[in-house]
Amino acid sequence: MTENGRRVVVTGLGAVTPLGKDVAALWEGACAGRSGIGRITRFDPSCFASQIAGEAREFDPEEYFDRKELRKTDRFAQFGVAASLQAVQDARLDPKSVDSERVGVVIGSGIGGMETLEQQHTISMERGPARISPYFITMMIINMASGLVAIRLGFKGPNAATVSACSSGAQALGECFNIVRRGDADVMIGGGSEACITHMGVGGFCSMRALSTRNDDPERASRPFDRDRDGFVVAEGAGIAVLESLDHALARGARIYAEFAGYGLTGDAFHQTAPAPGGDGAARAMQMAMGHGNLKAQDIDYINAHGTSTELNDKVETAAIKTVLGDRAYEVPISSTKSVTGHLLGAAGGVELAVTALAIHHGRVPPTANLENPDPECDLDYVPGNSARELPVRAALTNSLGFGGHNISLALKAYK
Repeated sequence: MTENGRRVVVTGLGAVTPLGKDVAALWEGACAGRSGIGRITRFDPSCFASQIAGEAREFDPEEYFDRKELRKTDRFAQFGVAASLQAVQDARLDPKSVDSERVGVVIGSGIGGMETLEQQHTISMERGPARISPYFITMMIINMASGLVAIRLGFKGPNAATVSACSSGAQALGECFNIVRRGDADVMIGGGSEACITHMGVGGFCSMRALSTRNDDPERASRPFDRDRDGFVVAEGAGIAVLESLDHALARGARIYAEFAGYGLTGDAFHQTAPAPGGDGAARAMQMAMGHGNLKAQDIDYINAHGTSTELNDKVETAAIKTVLGDRAYEVPISSTKSVTGHLLGAAGGVELAVTALAIHHGRVPPTANLENPDPECDLDYVPGNSARELPVRAALTNSLGFGGHNISLALKAYK
């Protein structure tokens, strides 16, 4: 117990991403700078300005659900359940050996069951409202991912969903951290899940002119901090972590990836889609997360950036990092794994927490792929190239910034 509450550690990780169906594939692909982005196959994208995405092509839902369950479970919830089961298995957490009322679940999503919404709207328009599925509502609502995980595993502790656009997964993890730290649960399963590679999802982002149109070169389309970037690449999947109190983890002999040290949550109060000039909100989120963990600028050895590959985000996040770290900013390796996964929206924070925890655990930080011609305003060490950099990581930040001005920063540090 510290003066700020119980110590919290990361003991399990799970992921479904464009790089593969589990965390091992995510980590290998991220460290190798191997892109999971390609032409959209879930529908014919030829009418869209952007025809590329990071699809979870290796995911097989029948590994986790029977066919009857699949008919009433949206793809985003399938991802969330799959990654949660992976994380629980990775943590070697036996649901039958824990106090079920002391284990909870918080899984966020930016959009939820968009595929179901589109399908059922089409059915209603073409065949009449009487043909709408009785499972429509439960398939669509964002809290169903966390609900299904709890039902599957019998966990009766705190259960909720977070919705803060592209920072939803990170916020879920931050809330899990707070729940364990203040003693309301011993173990929390948290992260994010998203599945909006659909006509409306891609079409909406295209209308915003937010997506890359490098359709003839999809693997090089996501290029954070590069002067030739032209937008982000939408992606799908889930990232989940098991967080537990240090005492609980030690008592059961759990492997510890990293200590969860801090959670920063701020608002820009500026614009629906554009970040605040200078990155004031992002800077304050990082400062808050570092404050929780009693971390100073000189303690930070790595930052997993939000790094979306958009004109505004990359410059503003760079400015925010400089505000927080001062001269130290030029010495800290930074990477955006969205360069190979694409932007998983509400799931991004969960996936990137997993990458950050593994960077600490293995002493290795992934590169920012496709960074060939750095933007002059993005002049920090973004680990360019297609191979990981070996270095000890004592403490790290991972940032998630969402439409509406939501800023989340999570701080992890090596357990000792």
